[in-house]
Amino acid sequence: MSEPRQTPEAEGQVSDAVKGNWVDRYAPPAARPYLRLSRADRPIGTWLLLLPCWWGLLLAIVADGQASWHDLWIFAGCGFGAFLMRGAGCTWNDITDRHIDGSVARTASRPIPSGQVTDKGAVAWMCAQALIAFGILLTFNWAAIALGILSLLPVAVYPFAKRFTWWPQIFLGLAFNWGALLAWTAHSGALQWPAVLLYVAGISWTLFYDTIYAHQDKEDDALIGVKSTARLFDRDTPKWLRRFLVGTVVLIGLAVIAAVPRGDILALVIALGGPWAMGWHMAWQMRMFDMENMDRLLMLFRSNRNAGLLPVLFFAVAMLV
Repeated sequence: MSEPRQTPEAEGQVSDAVKGNWVDRYAPPAARPYLRLSRADRPIGTWLLLLPCWWGLLLAIVADGQASWHDLWIFAGCGFGAFLMRGAGCTWNDITDRHIDGSVARTASRPIPSGQVTDKGAVAWMCAQALIAFGILLTFNWAAIALGILSLLPVAVYPFAKRFTWWPQIFLGLAFNWGALLAWTAHSGALQWPAVLLYVAGISWTLFYDTIYAHQDKEDDALIGVKSTARLFDRDTPKWLRRFLVGTVVLIGLAVIAAVPRGDILALVIALGGPWAMGWHMAWQMRMFDMENMDRLLMLFRSNRNAGLLPVLFFAVAMLV
């Protein structure tokens, strides 16, 4: 008689992780619960944290035309830092939500509520990731270091936002798009208005994609009293998504106009292609949006990696002309 086949949850896998991800397939068994705690098996969050960093860096180079070898390190350092700080932030989120996640079907299989990682182990893991990320931050200039330290405030507040506001996605946006400010400053040495416009654009984008994401949990959230824009907007969600789409595209466009030197028409036209292409991708997401189709919602949320990469591509080309 053959043994019963284990479910993903019985094997320790998280229910909404990418199937066949590298953590479940290749990571040492002892490390898997901690990597799952960091969402290493769900890389979309790292991308969403990283992409505003690359927007800020590349548009800053377009603005002053002064690319250097150190910018390659900023580009790579943002990647390493995004992976680590996303992991630390997710660990912090799961520590604060440890009494909630077990009551939500999608999150009950996470390492803390499922018993794979203890509370003390999670705290130690969070601190280890944050300290390594701080080491990377120290390779940037002092203004960027100060901004990096300041970013801990929205990161610390976000997990509690859904307890006191219907707009927790704003707090997620404040945390997830900080890299636009930091990377711009790491290149230029000072925080300037185009970076601020990129930052606000990123917050609008976060409201767009995380509202889509939050529709997966709205029934469980209603039962346990957790607030979200998905619950707030309900059937009016498409109307709000349209507003966030327009806000994102307009604000990135204004950032480009403010950043590109006057008279550099070719660079301006190419850079403006970034928000234009991103807007079309977001419009496609709206056409595909179905708030009752959980698989579709997750697919659309993950597709925002490609949406955010489009400005990166256009800014990189504008930097080279």
